[in-house]
Amino acid sequence: MIASHLTELLLLIELLLFGVQLNVGALTSNYYDASCPFAEFIVRNTVNQALRSDSTLAGGLLRLHFHDCFVQGCDGSVLIDSTKDNTAEKDSPANLSLRGYEVIDQAKQMLENQCPGVVSCADIVALAARDAVFMSGGPYYNVAKGRKDGRRSRIEDTIDLPPPTLNMTGLSKMFAQQGLTIQNLVALSGAHTLGAARCASFKKRLSNFDPNNDVDPTLDSNYARMLSRSCSAGDDTQVGFDFTPTRFDVNYFYALQGRMGLLTSDQTLYTDPQTQSIVNGYAMNQASFFSDFQQAMIKMGALVAKEGNQGEVRRNCRKIN
Repeated sequence: MIASHLTELLLLIELLLFGVQLNVGALTSNYYDASCPFAEFIVRNTVNQALRSDSTLAGGLLRLHFHDCFVQGCDGSVLIDSTKDNTAEKDSPANLSLRGYEVIDQAKQMLENQCPGVVSCADIVALAARDAVFMSGGPYYNVAKGRKDGRRSRIEDTIDLPPPTLNMTGLSKMFAQQGLTIQNLVALSGAHTLGAARCASFKKRLSNFDPNNDVDPTLDSNYARMLSRSCSAGDDTQVGFDFTPTRFDVNYFYALQGRMGLLTSDQTLYTDPQTQSIVNGYAMNQASFFSDFQQAMIKMGALVAKEGNQGEVRRNCRKIN
């Protein structure tokens, strides 16, 4: 019953948005209207079923989109499997905690049955991220479509992904290289309101941090002890970015204010003066965060989008045609 009402609500929203066409570069929100009119519904239904079974997949689907776009643009390259001759992006240490590949595979299979060779894997990733956000309580935004799938996926390219140890200087530089502003950076970091990180990503903050401090001094001491207990189970143990890791809300920003940012790259948003006011603003005003997040996702989703013969529409998202 709940799923039925959710589907009806999504359809109502689309009806309200009907006629408000989004164009980002050569991408457009009505790209599949003639060639595969049920494309968005099929992806949404697949994501809905997946989240009903495992709500923690929302964070995984959102991170898939981010990690895809920051490497060679939003071209579905993160989905490609490694071969004996090539180690692909997904097997980079930076991507080992990514989840949701099977959801993309399922949506792709259904779309191939309905509209063979039409809907790209890159577009499916973008749509699935949007739907995961909305179904977790976050904002709904229109997704411009028409991306083509890339033919390259190499582990060395993941150097473009911001590591979890970066401070604000490093983060702002990497985001600026993608044409993203400081405001975009903080809004997109708010995606960490969903999901979890492996202990390997932050364990350096918990002991032997530097010559003067055993524990990262920007980390709340009680929180640090809790993290140490959790991570005693091993590097692959996952800890939520905030205390509501399956809800899209502003608790992530509350965590930063309380010195409970999980990663160095999280807490630096609050310790650095140039972004602390943005964090405080989002913590106080969820509507402001949602609005900025929508705009930042639309902007990120158009990064180096491949069009026409620059790419292809993969028949299987894990393999180049």
